[in-house]
Amino acid sequence: MVERVRVGRSQIAAELHAFVENEVLPGLDLASGAFWTNFDALLHELAPANRDLLARREELQAEIDAWHKARRGEPVDPDAYRAFLAEIGYLASEGPDFSIETSHIDEEIATIAGPQLVVPVTNARYALNAANARWGSLYDALYGTDAIPEDGGATRAGGYNPVRGEKVIAWTRAFLDEAAPLAAGSHADITAYRVENGTLAADRPSGATGLTEPGLFAGYRGDPAAPEAVLLRHNALHIEIAIDRSHPVGRDDRAGVSDVLLESAVTTIVDCEDSIAAVDAEQGARLPELARPHQGRPFRQLRQGRRVGRAPPEPRPPLYRPRRRRGRAVRTVAYALPQCRPPDDQPGGAGRRRP
Repeated sequence: MVERVRVGRSQIAAELHAFVENEVLPGLDLASGAFWTNFDALLHELAPANRDLLARREELQAEIDAWHKARRGEPVDPDAYRAFLAEIGYLASEGPDFSIETSHIDEEIATIAGPQLVVPVTNARYALNAANARWGSLYDALYGTDAIPEDGGATRAGGYNPVRGEKVIAWTRAFLDEAAPLAAGSHADITAYRVENGTLAADRPSGATGLTEPGLFAGYRGDPAAPEAVLLRHNALHIEIAIDRSHPVGRDDRAGVSDVLLESAVTTIVDCEDSIAAVDAEQGARLPELARPHQGRPFRQLRQGRRVGRAPPEPRPPLYRPRRRRGRAVRTVAYALPQCRPPDDQPGGAGRRRP
């Protein structure tokens, strides 16, 4: 028999009640009493309407099933079928034009066109990997896939192939020329990137230049005269040029570029229904990982078969922290962008990057 806790007029499974009390509410600006009082009120307000809707769905399904059974073996007339669906109320008449607005919606959903990743809430490692997928190495993606042809000795097999590496770098510089073109020359000609008076300066053998559109420069990290990273903006997404002249890749690059990272999968959907990850109170109470990242708390250890695996790596703090200056536009060190990369011993982590 399931143990339950009475809350107002409702009875909550004890395991689910404990999950909310111990895992969801701590750290939130929401009192336990207020949460349960409002939850109980919503249940009793919406449950009758939900029952009516479910009953109506059963009625409609029965009528649709009967219509098809009466015409078994006959080709379906689209016009007749549509008229039938409208007659029983399954299809509603089109109403007048209208407009609608939403508020309090994250930019990643409302304004940024980026792919969405869906992961089951029961697997914390999958969820973290999806969060980490917001940033990806363009060098790694080009080197390890068929985006770069293998002709001319640019094969992927074996260890690092410098011929393929050069093609990857050339492709990346051409991409930068298209996404963030320079006022003069190409990114392939640059020997150093600098930040002067809040704008990006790029040194060439024939002299310094800047971006054709200065507004594409979003920020930097490190010393303005020799930044560790430069952040560009293109179509509301970001491009990070990582600079490290001691890096195995950067030390052979004219500008010391060790990698170029792209912001891509900006939204992660942590799913606990469509994937049949949780269908009752007992299973729902096993999903504390959903609440922990939002509260800045670490993931717990993951049980893998009969052995307990190490907890997945934690999301790293933002790479670019906002720095506001009175009376000036925020351009340098701008935007607190999520930067969640695994450590070196995890897939996708740091270590030697193949360009």
